[in-house]
Amino acid sequence: MSHSVAYQSARDALPDQDQKQAALGYLNEAWAEARHDGVDGDCLAQASLFAAFAELVGTYGEDAVAKFVEGLPARVRNGEFSLTLAKQ
Repeated sequence: MSHSVAYQSARDALPDQDQKQAALGYLNEAWAEARHDGVDGDCLAQASLFAAFAELVGTYGEDAVAKFVEGLPARVRNGEFSLTLAKQ
C-alpha cells in the first residue's frame, strides 16, 4: 500500500483532516481490492455503512448517531455524496 501520508507513531497523531485523507486512501484501496476480487459495489457499500455506523454508535452512542443521520437525506439531495456534477 502506498499513501502520501507518512507513517507516524500514535503519540504523533496526524491532524484531523490529514487522518480523514489517510483513512479515505485506505478505504479506496480496500474497495479496489474487493472489487478486483469480485465483490459487488452495493454489497461493499452496505457493509461499509454498517461498519461505519457501528463505529459511530460505539464512540458516540445511539442517540447522537440517530441525530446525525437525520440530516443525511438533505445532504444526499444536495449532492454532497455525488461524484459527478449534473451538467447545467
